[in-house]
Amino acid sequence: MEKTNATPKQSWGQLLVVSSLIFGMFFGSGNLIFPVHLGQMAGSNWFMAALGFAISGSLFPLLAIMAVVVTKSDGLLDLARPVGKHYAAIFLILVHLTIGPFFATPRTAATAYEMAAEPFIPKDFSTIGMWLFTGVFFALTYVAAMHQGALLKIVGKYLNAGFLALLAIVFLVAFLKPMGGLTQVPTATYQANATIGGLLEGYNTLDAVALLALSVTLIHAIRGLGYHGRELTKLTAKAGLISISLEVLIYFGLVLLGALSMSQLKLSANGGVALSQIVGHYFSSVGTLLLGALVTLGVLTTAIGLVSSFAQDFHKLFPKVSYRAWLRVTTILSFLVANAGLDTIISWSLPVLMLMYPLALALILLSLTVSKRPYAGVVYKVTIAFTVLPAVLDMLNSAPAMITSLAPIQAALGLYHQFIPFASMGLGWLVPTLIGFGLSLIWGHLRFAGQRGTLPERERF
Repeated sequence: MEKTNATPKQSWGQLLVVSSLIFGMFFGSGNLIFPVHLGQMAGSNWFMAALGFAISGSLFPLLAIMAVVVTKSDGLLDLARPVGKHYAAIFLILVHLTIGPFFATPRTAATAYEMAAEPFIPKDFSTIGMWLFTGVFFALTYVAAMHQGALLKIVGKYLNAGFLALLAIVFLVAFLKPMGGLTQVPTATYQANATIGGLLEGYNTLDAVALLALSVTLIHAIRGLGYHGRELTKLTAKAGLISISLEVLIYFGLVLLGALSMSQLKLSANGGVALSQIVGHYFSSVGTLLLGALVTLGVLTTAIGLVSSFAQDFHKLFPKVSYRAWLRVTTILSFLVANAGLDTIISWSLPVLMLMYPLALALILLSLTVSKRPYAGVVYKVTIAFTVLPAVLDMLNSAPAMITSLAPIQAALGLYHQFIPFASMGLGWLVPTLIGFGLSLIWGHLRFAGQRGTLPERERF
């Protein structure tokens, strides 16, 4: 009786509200710039590359949200705890450093600068311009994170609609009057394995990793609408499907936009430069300025959410240090890293992403399949154990030459690529993870045949 009274009937209005919330969490600076650059690199193989990007950039993040829903976790620490308390703490720190001051947060400011300011600043003043721009950007971020309220609500309410409207106009004009054909020869990575290349490029969005940490906020918002249990799961799944469907359409449009641009543009250093050049081609400096302003507002709200999440979780993990102190730490570090430039941030992040994504995807798989089994703890531990080593080797393989040139690492990578399937493609973790998952699952079925477990029962392992 209580559940019936507490759970409202789903309406299209509520479904669209939740879909908008999910889209807002998904779509940030990386989701905008990486597909365009992918299109330029993939050329005539743009469709298969876009398909791979859609899998890692849309499907994986949705599964991350559903993992939090299914396990009823109240944070990343809770989600990863079945592997072990120490592992959960280490994983939490690594995730927040990745989506926080080391990569994702400074990338918001660097992207905003390249799209909103750099096209209008003389090259001689580019360095000082970036220091000033990022200084103001993170000052606003810090103030807003201390006093969240009106700014986030106002920007969040109108930003999605304004941004999508402008993007729709860009697509309409660009596809009615394309810059060229789709005859551009793909770069080496996208000639033979365009789908795998697109999937790995989608790692750069950081969404699957980030949403393991951030989707708890979304789930609390949906519960605030009165949804619980199965109804919450159903609403989240439906809204997620609507959200990722829109996102996939945008991804394919952006990849195609990038591929078409190669008839008149050179391969850009990054997608921020490419998108500014494309918009400038069609709408001159006015269009570039408008897009830059909308992107800046969008990434500002993202930055506010990231620094707040970092400070909140680190304060829980290290309660002797205040929320405000952690907020200052992440804001200052993000400011300093942002001034390394977008290209440098992207190149630095690749090895870390090659480590974090296998661990995150393994945790998502476990959460969605065995989290309520009585033997879940064993499956969690064994699967992650089988994932860690290939993930570390994938990270080393993507590291700078000064590391990969070391004789022991070269020898280890040589054996890894020779004996582990898909290792040369950057997916060497896949088979070991599935083997560890399968073996531990069979063991669990045999030992606990006929038993049923709940989430608390798995913690005894």
